[in-house]
Amino acid sequence: MFHVKQAEDSDTTTLSPLGDSPIARELADLTARRKALDEKTVTLTGRTRIITISNQKGGVGKTTTAVNIAAALASVGARVLVIDMDPQGNASTALGIPHSADVPSVYDVLIDELPLASIIQTSPESELLECAPSTIHLAGAEIELVSQVAREHRLRTALEVHLESVAIKPDFVIIDCPPSLGLLTINAFTAAHEVMIPIQTEYYALEGLSQLLGNVGMIQKHLNPRLHVSTIILTMYDGRTRLAQQVAEEVRTHFSAQVLETVIPRSVRVSEAPSFGQTVIAYDGQSAGAIAYREAAVEMIQRDAAKADAVKEGDA
Repeated sequence: MFHVKQAEDSDTTTLSPLGDSPIARELADLTARRKALDEKTVTLTGRTRIITISNQKGGVGKTTTAVNIAAALASVGARVLVIDMDPQGNASTALGIPHSADVPSVYDVLIDELPLASIIQTSPESELLECAPSTIHLAGAEIELVSQVAREHRLRTALEVHLESVAIKPDFVIIDCPPSLGLLTINAFTAAHEVMIPIQTEYYALEGLSQLLGNVGMIQKHLNPRLHVSTIILTMYDGRTRLAQQVAEEVRTHFSAQVLETVIPRSVRVSEAPSFGQTVIAYDGQSAGAIAYREAAVEMIQRDAAKADAVKEGDA
């Protein structure tokens, strides 16, 4: 990186060869954002937030958002448990968690009622980041769950028992579920308090969103009254295109209370990280993608703290 250099015996400044180019401005912006993040302090409320990350439209960065938000939360001091409900196991891979067929997994919790604590592994990225892995066996769980008692509540029951039994509870439980609305996704919705929706800033961004909101409404009515859409995060954002700006504006118009100010840019580093079994926070923590996810994590914590303060003031 080129730096602005001050001459020793002169008031003149030797400018970077990049001058005032777009790259120079971008580098300066990233440096300022890194510094701002380093100076921020966050206060956790002490309660466990259980968040399902879902979007029935594929390719929006659902699993990418799940693992990177989880790692970003851990990087600012939050204890995080990721539950991988997707048979593909991509979240487990990105967190560096072994999930071969012989590894105890979420499948064993849902079908054989194995305690959640017995399958949880700590990610090599951070001692604050844990994962309940998925394995290929989970692909058959959709069919096997049909005949199970309380089939929609299996994950919720296991999670409640786990949270009651551990001495130190996680601050966040992040559930990554499949893109389809089957029994695995219904279990994730039933277990959660909140839904986070990643929306890609592309032409078909809002496609399927009304259906997803309708499904959340059905879960609220029949299975989990406390479930609500708390957070919408814009992903794969390219500020150079008018389309991305228009999509972002439209989403903010319709969901102003839920949309985070932070947007996740298109980033090669974010795309590369999973192939190394890492999140972008571990792979390249100084990249634009990593900084954006850390900013999003801080914003989520600060928003929740502000709501908690508002409730306290209302009760006073």
